[in-house]
Parts: sequence; structure tokens; C-alpha cells
Amino acid sequence: MNDVYYPDLSPLKTGVAGKCPRCGRGKLFNGYLTVADRCSSCGLSYEFADGGDGAAWFVMLFVCVAGVGSILGIEVAYSPPYWVHGLIAIPVLIVLPLLLLRPVKGLLINQQWKTDAREGRLQK
Repeated sequence: MNDVYYPDLSPLKTGVAGKCPRCGRGKLFNGYLTVADRCSSCGLSYEFADGGDGAAWFVMLFVCVAGVGSILGIEVAYSPPYWVHGLIAIPVLIVLPLLLLRPVKGLLINQQWKTDAREGRLQK
């Protein structure tokens, strides 16, 4: 028997780190957002991974609230000129999504594996 034990890993820890949901060691991504074909450590096939637009939607929702909230907060507190808003808002609205998109996609894919989530189908 060649049964290998894989511990119950947290989707949050493995997803944010971009690691395999089963073993926690192999890489989940080949590039910035490209999901690898399989885990280099345990060989788990990532065919199940369907990140879709979920990560982009969650990141967009959070960044829009944080970005607009910070712009409004700065306006109410300091009433700066418009160029100051540009110096603050543009980096926040560009850099924050770039920082959050990969960890959120990893989290969603790892959660999908842990819960064995699949595409909905009609039973015949």
C-alpha cells in the first residue's frame, strides 16, 4: 500500500501563499495568475480549479470601497487640491488590486478544493 497522508490544511494559509491545497508545498501558480497544471510536490492535478471572475469581483469590491472611502476621507479631513487626490487615489486604485488579486484567487481555488465544489449540473 502506498497511501500517503495529507494533513488538513487551511485554505487561507495555503491560498494566500499560493501553495497546493493538498500538500501545502507545491506552487499553485505558474505565473502571476496562471494556475499550474499540477502540483510539483504531490502531483495533484489542478483541473478542478475554476477561479473564474470571483477573485476579480471580490478584489474590485474591496478596492473600490477602500479607494473611494480614502478619497472621501481625505477630502473631508483636509480639502486638498485635486492633484493630491490624483497622487493618492491612482496608486491606491492600481497597486492595491495588483497586490490582492493573486492571494484572493489562491484562497478561492484552495477553498474550492477543500469543499469539493464543482460546477452545477442538472441531474437526469
